[in-house]
Amino acid sequence: MTEPAGAVPPPPDPRDPVRRLFEGDHTLWRDDPTEISDRIGWIPVVGEVWRVLGPLREHVDKLLDGIDHVLLMGMGGSSLFPEVLTRTFEPSGGHPRLHVLDTTHPDAIARVAERCPPERTLHVASSKSGSTIETRSHLEWAWSRAAGKGRFAVITDPDSELDVLARQRDFPGIFENRPDIGGRYSALSLFGIVPALLMGLDADALLHGGLEGVEQCGPNTPAASNPGLTLARTMANGVAVGHDKLTFRLEPEVATFGLWLEQLVAESLGKDGTGLVPLVGERPGPPRVYGEDRRFVELGVQATPSSIGRAVVVAEVATALAGAFIGVNPFDQPDVAAAKEATNGVLSQGDSRVPVTALAELTDRLQPGWHLALQAFVDPEGPTAAALEDVREVLRDRHRVAVSLGFGPRFLHSTGQLHKGGPQEIVCVQVHEPAAEDIPIPGRPLGFGELLAAQAAGDLKVLQQRGRVAGRVELDELLEVAR
Repeated sequence: MTEPAGAVPPPPDPRDPVRRLFEGDHTLWRDDPTEISDRIGWIPVVGEVWRVLGPLREHVDKLLDGIDHVLLMGMGGSSLFPEVLTRTFEPSGGHPRLHVLDTTHPDAIARVAERCPPERTLHVASSKSGSTIETRSHLEWAWSRAAGKGRFAVITDPDSELDVLARQRDFPGIFENRPDIGGRYSALSLFGIVPALLMGLDADALLHGGLEGVEQCGPNTPAASNPGLTLARTMANGVAVGHDKLTFRLEPEVATFGLWLEQLVAESLGKDGTGLVPLVGERPGPPRVYGEDRRFVELGVQATPSSIGRAVVVAEVATALAGAFIGVNPFDQPDVAAAKEATNGVLSQGDSRVPVTALAELTDRLQPGWHLALQAFVDPEGPTAAALEDVREVLRDRHRVAVSLGFGPRFLHSTGQLHKGGPQEIVCVQVHEPAAEDIPIPGRPLGFGELLAAQAAGDLKVLQQRGRVAGRVELDELLEVAR
């Protein structure tokens, strides 16, 4: 395939938001370039990775001799797009199966340990900063069980803590990503393409679809036919007129694309007391269960690498432009760090107990146009997670409000920004299901279950400090809703 050729550009228009985006003009969002001018690399990286795909594939293939499984350990932007790939496509050409670990729940970690024999597994730690507590804990756990037997690689920014550690331990795979890309915009950088290659997917088609998206959403496309600009206007207009709950309808075979899209939109636009609330994975209901604040969008994504690659760029461009139209910086995450600090505070105190609230005490606060966020610190692949989908549907129908479902600690790196920094009209219902048996974190005086409990307690504390209607309810009481 050849890279799409661009048309002769028209004269520059300083008022043109699309042109300003593609030129990296930070004043489209803020006068201060902080966390903007060093976050626009996701546009050129698509072509850059496409041009080096040959040698990149050769490097990846050298890591796979004798490997049956790839375990990718990451959070948020480092894990959600690989999750899309492994749930949408089967590995091809004898390539290994990709498993994504983005939870600290001990049941999930134990399941991964059973599925992935250390001597036949390539362990990949994926983190932009290299300091994410979940990913570093996962890596130390994997290293303790597989050192000398398994194989290790990292995807990270140059000179990050993870980069330094990988060189100290002589990992055979070190993939340094272009650093001027935020995690949620990194799908078509090495953070997404290396996992695709490890699965044997057609990364050329994935990137070529991305390049088509770049061309179609770029400044040489008339505004009326620019899909990114059109979607951005739909998103921003919804916020302006009170239709700020946007449901993305996806075909079942690409439903997991919604997880990546949810993070992109929620973390980019949910801040400064405003924002768009993305709804994904929601079961359709009759018209009577939807409030006037709801809008629905069909993205037309198909289960092909090229279609997904194009959809990634359209969504990224739309979200970046919508941030400018709404008046927020789509590249920062000012409220995410608060939950991390609160987790550290809980761990230092050694007490993660949280008072329990009756469910009705929280849901009685709901009003038309509000958002109910179910925040579940449970095994995301366990039976409780499936049962909570039924709860979500019943609560939506009963209260006629938009209901989202997020699994902790994953959502702390995703919709957690929206919960804390977005609109105040939100009710947060938290549940926590401890594991029957904890798993120690090597090098730390605690286990993964203790870390999960501290993350839940810390997040709830921050939500309440921010004036959100938030509380923890008994899991059995919540599940009873759908029985």
